[in-house]
Amino acid sequence: MLRVLLSPSLIGLHLLALVATTAAVWLGLWQYDAWQASREAEATSLTRAEQKPLDEVMSSDDPFPGDAIGQPVQFAGEWVGDASFLVADRELEDRSGYWVVTPVAVCRRDRCETGPAMLVVRGWIARPTGSPDVPTGRVQVTGWLQPPEDSGRPDPDPGDDVLNEMRIADAIQRVEQDLYGGYVIAEVVSTSSTTGEGSTTGAARMEPVRPASLPEPETFTAFRNLLYAFEWWVFGAFALFVWWRWCADAVGSSVSTSSTTRGGSTTGGGSTSGGGSTTGGGSTTGGGSTAEGSTDKREGDVAEVASKS
Repeated sequence: MLRVLLSPSLIGLHLLALVATTAAVWLGLWQYDAWQASREAEATSLTRAEQKPLDEVMSSDDPFPGDAIGQPVQFAGEWVGDASFLVADRELEDRSGYWVVTPVAVCRRDRCETGPAMLVVRGWIARPTGSPDVPTGRVQVTGWLQPPEDSGRPDPDPGDDVLNEMRIADAIQRVEQDLYGGYVIAEVVSTSSTTGEGSTTGAARMEPVRPASLPEPETFTAFRNLLYAFEWWVFGAFALFVWWRWCADAVGSSVSTSSTTRGGSTTGGGSTSGGGSTTGGGSTTGGGSTAEGSTDKREGDVAEVASKS
């Protein structure tokens, strides 16, 4: 059996099974670690941590850092007021309403029109009518960094100014700049605009949003990582099963072929049974007639001698 398993035709199978199983186990562990990291990130609150400059936490080219959920950040720039929009189904003290979101082009003092933009939640309103005035000018923002939302729910009316969640893919269609892969819940907004946050003329007054009022994190994303881990491990187990069956079939086929070869040589010994030539050695039996003829001749010679005497 060992000779069959080590045959050149099966060496490639062994190597393929080893690579497939190792890869499946490693990918499963990777997804499991991602699940654990998501759980830890959701359980960790950084809302009371020390503020950091935004560029020390992430850049516009980085994916959202999983360990920075709720991290207080600060940055300066200019409002992109014409890209403001609302986000529906936001809860505040058991009331359902809308977030008011305006991007801020993050920049120092110049080239703000080409700088990347961060979505800033300015506040909460009860109704979409009479939205707050659009801010303009320079601004300095301090707030809590949050990951984007993407539950897969379709937007019933993509053409209006109301989104059903903070999805970067939907918001980026409203601004000319690149967007950061997250958003900020504003705590303090220092602006030099004449159309300010506190204006109430013909506009709704916003209420501040706090991290306690944030929606629950999407648990399906983390749970999906756990499912992927189990899927990879099942794939590894299946690869081992296929390898085992293939080896078992190869060994069984070799044993069957060897048994057939040995059985055929014994049956072919029918030439011994077919030694009917020996039995058919009627020549030997026929030789009995020769011996009998010799005896009759001697008796005839004795009778002839007796008659002459």
